[in-house]
Amino acid sequence: MNRDVIIACDFASREATLEFLDRFPAGRKPFVKIGMELFYAEGPSIVREIKSRGHKIFLDLKLHDIPNTVKKAMRVLSALDVDMVNVHAAGTIGMMKAALEGLTREDGSRPLLIAVTQLTSTSQEAMQNELLIGATINDTIVKYAQNAREAGLDGVVCSPLEAGMVKKACGEGFLTVTPGIRFADAGKDDQVRITTPARAREIGSDFIVVGRPITAAPDPVAAYEKCLKEFV
Repeated sequence: MNRDVIIACDFASREATLEFLDRFPAGRKPFVKIGMELFYAEGPSIVREIKSRGHKIFLDLKLHDIPNTVKKAMRVLSALDVDMVNVHAAGTIGMMKAALEGLTREDGSRPLLIAVTQLTSTSQEAMQNELLIGATINDTIVKYAQNAREAGLDGVVCSPLEAGMVKKACGEGFLTVTPGIRFADAGKDDQVRITTPARAREIGSDFIVVGRPITAAPDPVAAYEKCLKEFV
């Protein structure tokens, strides 16, 4: 699968999102992420509208509930014709298998399904002291990735720093979708485990998810093109 840059459209309204997307030339349809803020504000209609414009969509809702609830929710999401959806790997192998079952349509087709390992805002200290997970963050991420692979998922969300170890543990064909991307001269914001687009490519990321370095840039199109040049 070809590498790609996914723009995190973390906007609060339809108007702000479409205004942002309208800044791109007619022939340029970037892969976009719709997260909780926008989806909860606008509902499924914003997904359908952006899809109708020709964009690939990663619907980033991070489902995490009992298996039956996740299965039924995925059945609904599968009808939105998105390209990628996710769950929390912490929901267990059983929950991830249920998600895959619910997502798969009668004809066997489905979006890519990936699992969040640990959020890029989570540090080793917070994981151990607040979540009481005794293993190292790297060991936890690799184990969660192995669980996702066992459940039949296509890949995981992890920081770019862990992409290489996930590939080693789960195989080159197992996808790594990595937020926590910043240009070399930018600040971290609220991310902890971050790196640059170029370094993410070297480590083994298949997709990078980039938000504020593009959406808050004075020229978002130029920032997007810079990401593509460095990563793809």
